[in-house]
Amino acid sequence: MSCLPALDKFLQNYHKAYLTSLSELPRYYPQGEPSVCIQGEFQPELEQAVFWQPVKREVEGSFANVEHALELTLWPEINHFYGQYFSAPLLFDSKWGAGELLQVWNENDFDCLQQNLIGHLMMKKKLKQPPTWFIGLLDDGDKMLTIDNNDGSVWIELPGELPSQQLSPSLAEFIGALSPRITPPVKHEELPMPALEHPGILARFKLMWQNLMGKR
Repeated sequence: MSCLPALDKFLQNYHKAYLTSLSELPRYYPQGEPSVCIQGEFQPELEQAVFWQPVKREVEGSFANVEHALELTLWPEINHFYGQYFSAPLLFDSKWGAGELLQVWNENDFDCLQQNLIGHLMMKKKLKQPPTWFIGLLDDGDKMLTIDNNDGSVWIELPGELPSQQLSPSLAEFIGALSPRITPPVKHEELPMPALEHPGILARFKLMWQNLMGKR
């Protein structure tokens, strides 16, 4: 079962929740990065939060290059989850806690996602662990949400470790169990590492690593 209908519905509910509760679209700090998602004027030099809404991609994002580089067939849901929309991260509440689903803000962010995915899968191979790929973060970035590449199930995983808890047998069921979380935008303050200063995938995983290292 494709996760796309569940993702479509969550995106619709996400924006409806903001419009109903705040009478405005959700906001996001793009940190100077443009996107077709931005609604209204965009002045990157001001570092202000922007209103945004998801935009369906004209051409679906492809992970064929990642599969070729790693000689690995990825669970096909990765194309539905990451390849259909440009979007800011999606904050949620759930019975497992608060978290966010990662999405891609623009084409540069999609490239960063693929690079980070390759690094993650290479690490799994080096550790002789089954392949997984990430879809989000849980508990303020303390834990990764990952997909078991063998069967498509959703798990909690810490970097460098085996997945520890199965949350759902499928990505579609997992997304269907989430509720939009309405909250003011948060600007993530990062340590000065220019190569990783990006508002999307890399910034979020860098924050997760900082949180993990600070709690050990």
